[in-house]
Amino acid sequence: MRKTRDGSRPCLLARVTASFFLAIGLSACDDPQPQTSAPEFGEKIAASSEQTAYNFGIHPLHNPARLHEIFGPMMRHLEKQIPDTRFRVEASRNYAAYDQKLYEGKFQFSLPNPFQTINSLGHGYRVFGKMGDDHNFRGIILVRKDSGIENVSDLKSKAVSFPAPTALAATMMPQYYLQSHGLDVMKEIDIRYVGSQESSVMNVFLGDTAAGATWPPPWRLLSAERPELAEELEVKWQTESLPNNGLVVHENVPGDVVDKVAAVLFALHTHNEGKEILSRMDLSQFEAATNETYRPVVEFVATFNTAVRPAH
Repeated sequence: MRKTRDGSRPCLLARVTASFFLAIGLSACDDPQPQTSAPEFGEKIAASSEQTAYNFGIHPLHNPARLHEIFGPMMRHLEKQIPDTRFRVEASRNYAAYDQKLYEGKFQFSLPNPFQTINSLGHGYRVFGKMGDDHNFRGIILVRKDSGIENVSDLKSKAVSFPAPTALAATMMPQYYLQSHGLDVMKEIDIRYVGSQESSVMNVFLGDTAAGATWPPPWRLLSAERPELAEELEVKWQTESLPNNGLVVHENVPGDVVDKVAAVLFALHTHNEGKEILSRMDLSQFEAATNETYRPVVEFVATFNTAVRPAH
């Protein structure tokens, strides 16, 4: 079986779990949190030395161009509501590049997936909010309608595409689903990590893989833009859900700035401009959250680590 690797950094479950419980004040472990260098606050704006730019890192929900298109309006809205600040979308070419920047404290604000969220707690970040619509945070597995694939066992010896090893909804949750339904994921399928949600879907459409995993929002967006995908592909299986993507902030960001950002984001669903911003994300609202919100993710990762593979 061919196994591809995208160079993502290993993250041992013991460190993930210890970091999580340490961050919420429940761990008795004496191992200190990893040291991180202080992040640099982005670019200084030439027009005014009073303005500070904050990097807002978005994990690879989509390719970089699409991330800027979707999240750029949210940054402009934050700037309009919070005087003397600038917010810059920071996209990454793949999950490995995003993970490295997040764990090195390069972002002041970030929107990581839940797995990256719990990992970030040991690197100077805390949770202050999250995407709503937890029912959407689940994995889906697509096949061609003409594939003849009906059962999970039909995927034996076939290629299956996934975005990246650390994509929680689109990789880890589908892999656990297949494993728990009788398929030995690490031995009985050809795992292909293809770099993005779009690529995972297109690999199935083009016949390069027998099945492909993603999660509902990018599938809805892509199939709306390209109706032929919905005509030829179908969602064959879906997983249970977990808490949606987190909003995290680095400890070096002033508390009053965090409070202002939270207030603006949590109010988006209450006005027309905000609803338009959210609609680009296929999201109804952002909502308040804490480190404790992600305890179910820690528990899932522990199960995944035992049943499928090391979570990295």
